[in-house]
Amino acid sequence: MTDDRSLLEALLGDGRFLIALTGVSLILSGGFAVFQSISGHLLPHDSHAIGMDAAALMRAGNPHLLGFMFHDRVAYGGSLLAIGSGYLWLAEFPMAVRAAWAWWALLFSGGIGFLAFLTYLGQGYLDTWHGVATLFLLPVFVAGLWRSRPQHLSLRSVWLEPHENETVLARSGRTLLSATALGLILAGATIAIFGMTTVFVPSDLRFIALDTSRLRQISPMLIPVISHDRAGFGGGLCSIGSFLLFTARCAELNRSFIEIVAVMGCTGFGCAIGVHFAVGYLDFFHLLPAFLGLIIFILADSLLWLGRVRAVRMSSHKEAISQQ
Repeated sequence: MTDDRSLLEALLGDGRFLIALTGVSLILSGGFAVFQSISGHLLPHDSHAIGMDAAALMRAGNPHLLGFMFHDRVAYGGSLLAIGSGYLWLAEFPMAVRAAWAWWALLFSGGIGFLAFLTYLGQGYLDTWHGVATLFLLPVFVAGLWRSRPQHLSLRSVWLEPHENETVLARSGRTLLSATALGLILAGATIAIFGMTTVFVPSDLRFIALDTSRLRQISPMLIPVISHDRAGFGGGLCSIGSFLLFTARCAELNRSFIEIVAVMGCTGFGCAIGVHFAVGYLDFFHLLPAFLGLIIFILADSLLWLGRVRAVRMSSHKEAISQQ
């Protein structure tokens, strides 16, 4: 049979390549944000907006100010690593079998993620690098969504897909993972709103040991630059939460599902919590929600793993009996 496809049609395929490309780009962006923060330097456009580099900013303020800025950026980078990893898994596994729920997970999480770019309007700082990356990725993502769209776009039929044949352990794991996802959405929305408005919570200012008037004296653009990463992190949490909500409800209970949940937890919670210890921002009540979320997350993934182990053993036992 003659293959009469165009080069563009062959490249775009069923959209999985484009979604995987989006995932890889997010992982690279998140990794860059983390390692750039570790280097101790500000990005060139951030320095230009503030009017000073990292060393000058530390002299004008204090070491905690720079550490606070890096803590927001690392947390934001961790959210990009998590959602990028999720997209790669989605393209390789659920989308390979044309699972309709995977398309809806992409639509909601990706839509929230790209809309989060607009949070810069809250304080008026446009990150040019972020803007260029968004302009590059948005058409790639939209084209991937279009090429991978299911024949029947019924969200209700996807959401009501039952899992009553699973063990109690597995269903409990799904419930806890859904609770974690809802918590991430709520936390992300709260952080995004604060990032666009007041920017800081009281524990932030206690750690920095500078009030907002002093921060504005250092540079009028300092708070808007801080706002960008904070609001972006909030949007990233909402994106991850919506992704996990669909995954917890609809994904098949297999090894890759349990593994990607663990990977996303390690990158997301690892960066968001770990950076606080790196910069010395150890306020108990500030970190308490993150630790509670991490504990529930670990318990959810553990129950999913135990539920799968139990299901595999039961299946093997039934097979052995049928062969006797």
